[in-house]
This record gives sequence, structure tokens and C-alpha cells, in this order.
Amino acid sequence: MSQLNSRTTHYEFLGPPGALAISIGVPIVTYLLYYGCSEATGGCPPQLNGVSASIIQSITSLDWWKSLWDTEAALIYLAWYAFCVISWAILPGDQINGTTLRTGEKKLYKINALSTLLLALGITSGIVLQYGPESFTFIYHKWVGLLTASYLMSAAQATYCYAASFQKGKLLALGGNSGNFIYDWYIGRELNPSIGSFDIKYFNELRPGIILWVLINISMACEQAVRRGGFANVTNSMWLVLVFEALYVVDSVYYEPAILTTMDITTDGFGFMLALAATYVPFAYSVQARYLVFHPIELGPFATVAIILVNLLGYYIFRASNGEKNDFRNGKNPNNLRFMTTKKGSKLLTSGWWGRSRHPNYMGDLIMALAWSLPTGFNTPITYYYVIYFTILLIHRERRDDEACALKYGEDWVTYKKLVPYRIIPYIY
Repeated sequence: MSQLNSRTTHYEFLGPPGALAISIGVPIVTYLLYYGCSEATGGCPPQLNGVSASIIQSITSLDWWKSLWDTEAALIYLAWYAFCVISWAILPGDQINGTTLRTGEKKLYKINALSTLLLALGITSGIVLQYGPESFTFIYHKWVGLLTASYLMSAAQATYCYAASFQKGKLLALGGNSGNFIYDWYIGRELNPSIGSFDIKYFNELRPGIILWVLINISMACEQAVRRGGFANVTNSMWLVLVFEALYVVDSVYYEPAILTTMDITTDGFGFMLALAATYVPFAYSVQARYLVFHPIELGPFATVAIILVNLLGYYIFRASNGEKNDFRNGKNPNNLRFMTTKKGSKLLTSGWWGRSRHPNYMGDLIMALAWSLPTGFNTPITYYYVIYFTILLIHRERRDDEACALKYGEDWVTYKKLVPYRIIPYIY
């Protein structure tokens, strides 16, 4: 095993200082997204007068931590996480092999994220129908406490997996075995940390975070319904955000096996970087729905149709390009797409969506991200944070992929880039 677990010689994210900065900075940014865009602090951005000024003063005082912790919220989050684990364990699902590991083995994964989502939505719908929309507004009112509990869970998981990675026989991630505690804790030292058949990394990719994203948006819609006299008065902007983002989550869990070929699963270990996503995704990506609670916007027919068309365009590109890739990986080529064969025997598409750019699915992702922010109007740039952040994230991810492919394919990758010169958006980038 020691021969397979070579030392990491190349740092990403500017090495340990960058890993430390991100580990501290991302949680701070998530809290700032709340305090900088909340009716509790006077708006989006907040107005430094009256109630908002007193709240900001209390946050910056020596007792600031009291505003972040909520015992009841922590118990609610623990119950949610337990629900996801129990659902994974008891709900039926296909068993699918992952990619071949450096040991020559393949891990077996249970595919039932869609069932977990449907069960969660069923329970949520039952609660709301039985007890009214006010019964599901607790997420809105306990936002900060839930956020804190989620970050503590992420840090605890990263620490446990780092400590467990020193047990004998562990397969380490090639990028997380530098010997520096901060860097390896952040990147993830063990490739597939597991407790029995429970793969911690794979579980966190699609369950506690991304499904919670939908439930948070539902809670925002319920809060708006309570304030405006029922679901009939919920604004069309809120419905657009809720439906768009819910459909994206449904797509992700429906195509769950596709995640087995992503860099997160095949290359990265499980550290704070990936654990962080289970917190960051639901609490940062839902800023649009939370904004619409206290700043309701009723869109006109033209704006509504235009935003729907933007989202449909993004989804079409996203799904069509991913469909082409998945078909090709499974030995299918219904559209007779052209490809080049590398010296290693791998085949790289050079026509269709993947001939237009090397990551056309990212282009679809970004167009959808814009559509999710447009319903909030143009009163504040904060609700467009997701588009800006996601652009930076996907550019960085594309660069990491480019470096990995250059190492893997050598001169063949140089040839491929001449055939497909654009990284994400044809003729632009």
C-alpha cells in the first residue's frame, strides 16, 4: 500500500495558507450572506440605522457567538442528517460499481438518493398540508443556528476522516498526502473513507446538502405564504426559483450514477473541502428564495416567460451535453460523433457539444444559475452571488481538470486542445 500512496508534491489552492484561508473564509462568507441580505439587519444590503445597527453591534460585541448557536436548531440538523443516513440504509436501491481504484478494486455504491428526496418531500408535504405553511417556516427563523450546526458537522467529519486515514491499509488521495496537517485535512487524506459499506464521501455528495437545498426553498415559500395570506398569494418569482432549483436537484439525484465518474469521487479525498459543500450548497445557493421572503417581487408575463426560456436553454445544454458524454462512455454513439483515440486507449469526443467546448455542461450550468437569480430583479447584486461564485468555481474546476488530463494524456492532450480550443463557452472562453 505504501507504494500506491505516494507523497503529494504539488499544492493546489496556494498550499496550506490557501487551504486555511478557505476553511476560515468560506464559513465567514456564508454568514455574511445572511447578515448582509436579511430583514433582521435591515435589508439587502443592510441599512446601518435603527434596528439593523443594534443587531450589527451585538454581533460585533464580545457575545457575538451567542447569536450563532441555537441548541434546538442543532438538534434539528442532527435529526435531518440521521434521516438521510437511515434513508440510505433502509430504502432500496441498485448496487453499482465505481471506477477502478489504484488497487485494481472497484467500490460498490448504493443508488437511492432519488428515493431519499421523494421521501423527504413526501413527509414535508404531509406536514404542510396537515398543519399549514406556518409549520414549515422554522428553517427561515432558525437559519443561523442551522448553519452553525451544519458547519460543525462538516468540521467533525473532516477531522474524523483525517484521523482515520492513518489506520493501516488505507488508500490515500494522491493530492491529499502532503504531510501538512492543515492542507491534508482540507483536501482530504483518504480517498474513500468508509464505515463498513457506508462511504462517507459519496453519501455527502448528493444527500444531506443538496436535498436540504430544496427543503430550505420550500420553507422560504411557506414563510412568504404565511405573510401574504396563503399559497395562492406566493409570488411568481418565488415559484420560479423554487421550481428551477428543485428540478436541478431532481436531475442530480435521478442521474446519481454519473457522479461516480467525477473528480470528487475518483480523485479527491474527503476532507473539509468536500464536507464544506454539504453546508455551503443549501445555505448559500438559496439566497434568492430567502431574499424574496422579505422582498416579494411579482414579475410581469414577459419577464416570466423570458426567465423560463433562459432556464430551459441552460438545462437543455446541460442535459444534452451530459447525455452525449454518458452515452459515449457506455459504448453508445447514436449521433455518430467524431472522436480521437489517445495512446492510452481513451477516446475523446471532438464533435457535438463536446466539440464546441471542453466543458459544455458548465456553460449550461452557468446559464441556469443566471435564470435562478433573475427573478430577484436588479435591486441588489447580492442575489447574484451564486452566479459569480459558480463562475469562479467552474473555471477553477476546469483548470484542475485540464492539468490532470495533461498529465494523463501528454501530447495527445495538446492535440485534443487544438481540435477543441474553447474551455467552456465557444468563441468566448
